[in-house]
Amino acid sequence: MSEGGISREPMLEIYLFEATQLMEQLEEISIECEKNKKMGTEAINEIFRIMHTIKSSSAMMMFNDISVLAHSIEDLFYFIRENKTVTIDFEKLFDLVLTGIDFIKGEVSKIENDGEADGESRNLVLKSSELLQSMKEVNGEIIKSNSIQQKEDTKYYISSYQNSSKEVKQKYLARIFYEDGCEMENVRAYTVIHNLKDIVSEMYHIPEDIIESNDSVEAIRKNGFLIGFSTTVEKEKVEEQLNGVIFLRELELTEVDEYPPEIKALKEKIEIVLDEPKQEVETNKDEVEAITRSGKQQSIISVNISKLDMLLDLVGEIVISEAMVTKNPDLEGLQLDNFNKASRQLRKLTNELQDIVMSIRMVPISMTFHKMNRIVRDMSKKLNKEVELEIIGEDTEVDKNIIDHISDPLMHLVRNSLDHGLEEKEERKASGKPDMGKITLEAKNAGGDVFIIVRDDGRGLDRSRIYEKAKLQGLITKPEKELTDKEIFSCILLPGFSTNESVTEYSGRGVGMDVVKKNIDNIGGAIFIESVKGKGSKISIKIPLTLAIIDGLEVAVGKSKYTIPITSIRESFKPKENEVIADSEGNEMIMIRGEAYPIYRLHRLFNINTKVTSSTEGIMVMVEDNTRAACLFVDSLIGEQQVVVKALPTYIKKAKGIAGCTILGDGNISLILDVNGILDR
Repeated sequence: MSEGGISREPMLEIYLFEATQLMEQLEEISIECEKNKKMGTEAINEIFRIMHTIKSSSAMMMFNDISVLAHSIEDLFYFIRENKTVTIDFEKLFDLVLTGIDFIKGEVSKIENDGEADGESRNLVLKSSELLQSMKEVNGEIIKSNSIQQKEDTKYYISSYQNSSKEVKQKYLARIFYEDGCEMENVRAYTVIHNLKDIVSEMYHIPEDIIESNDSVEAIRKNGFLIGFSTTVEKEKVEEQLNGVIFLRELELTEVDEYPPEIKALKEKIEIVLDEPKQEVETNKDEVEAITRSGKQQSIISVNISKLDMLLDLVGEIVISEAMVTKNPDLEGLQLDNFNKASRQLRKLTNELQDIVMSIRMVPISMTFHKMNRIVRDMSKKLNKEVELEIIGEDTEVDKNIIDHISDPLMHLVRNSLDHGLEEKEERKASGKPDMGKITLEAKNAGGDVFIIVRDDGRGLDRSRIYEKAKLQGLITKPEKELTDKEIFSCILLPGFSTNESVTEYSGRGVGMDVVKKNIDNIGGAIFIESVKGKGSKISIKIPLTLAIIDGLEVAVGKSKYTIPITSIRESFKPKENEVIADSEGNEMIMIRGEAYPIYRLHRLFNINTKVTSSTEGIMVMVEDNTRAACLFVDSLIGEQQVVVKALPTYIKKAKGIAGCTILGDGNISLILDVNGILDR
């Protein structure tokens, strides 16, 4: 669907989806090959296949600039594939490929926004031809260049045809004439060849280079499209298939004992070019593998994310309705064995449904991580720094909505690490570090949260300089000694802290970090900064695994009910007499197994009237967040329940310690506590 809600033509929708997927795939392969300075047969075949697919589908959709560019890059990789010992300038080759990817991505983006794909790829095609020419010269292939072109054409008619059995084959000659004014005769002819592949054991056609040559359209209009092929399939079936061709004006199909001279000449020419049968068999095997691989992907279906959002909302409503039925006040005190049995089954099925919906929405973070490879590659070249990007835990799965929000902050953090965190080569040498800097991206699950960590071994943050800068801008009033590292480093997340001056003065990680923080806050996440001067920095982003349904513990405070996320709870207990100690300012603490924990009384935090004020009457719930822990004092525990997280209205969004709200089984609203926010108070 386009943004205006108008449905696009299905063919175009498929083209855009496929092109986007293929470009991301190609970018990943290219960066990997460039980094390792080597290309395996599989990588070459994969790049060749991607470019071939883009070329054909773009020609079909009439995006000629994309098609021509893809074709020129395909030529390059065809040459590399056929000449196994070729010398390759990896930097030049992949600079060209990545620039090509950027061009195609740009054009696809224009089409997606209902614009015209009006970019010119002429310069890139020229560069590609020059590179191919220089590669041929370096590898002494200039004499064979004519046969290379012919060799490429063979992929249309020498193939792993399925019908190459020992049965008796009949030769046929077919000539196809298209209706006047149907346009794109060459692409239509290519489709005919493609469809015949499955039933023939050999095939030759004139014109030979249907897609490549501009003259082929004129030749087909004038003389028709001539195909010579042999097959075991009976004539009626062949005729039926060819008669199904769209815009067919006339079909001549005859059985022959021998091909006419022009087809014979073409056959001999191809056989001379293909004097390396072993290599051809290898290629065919790879092609078959590629086809099989792409066939496997048919079991995947792409669904519009808005439909999944609706499905999730519905499941949320089902969870609430189920709670309303099973926890209905009308049922209190009744002995309903059969009802309880049925409600347990309903609860089980609801949970399973919810798990399935959640798992559908979960996507691995690997795509987002691998996109950073390109940023690191481009920036390290511009800044003349040697950088290695290490990726850990790329299989960690996160909700699709969260992935969309995390991509930009992550890009920002990687850029900052590279630009301001990592030192110049000379500076690294002087401090005894290896020339090559290292940035690590890590993702891991912890309870109901995902941690994404960006680490670098650069110069780290300068505590005193950040303090001075923050003081100068009026962001801090306390003396430096009273502040922890964490408090000082968190200044770089404040808006207004990042200025051009800070970039040169010290690591400059303040640039736009307030934007990063805002994006992370929007999805209920948190950001932590650790750094050791001269050793490097570590920025951790904590994000909820999903934004929808959580397991919570319901607690009562006065007449109000609150939900504490189960993942934040360590234990709950009833405090004994004299266990709670208070200081002169009224701050309370409790000793548990030799450790002191602060106590937060919820009725004080949220100004609630309750009769339960004595510590021995209520219940303590020990909660933890990251490295901190504390005890929450509540009146009583109600029980565990699955709750659907609903967003708070904007006028109470800023309430610290409240993450959202939920509707309980009896229809009342319960506020969900944000443990991190409470511990910050």
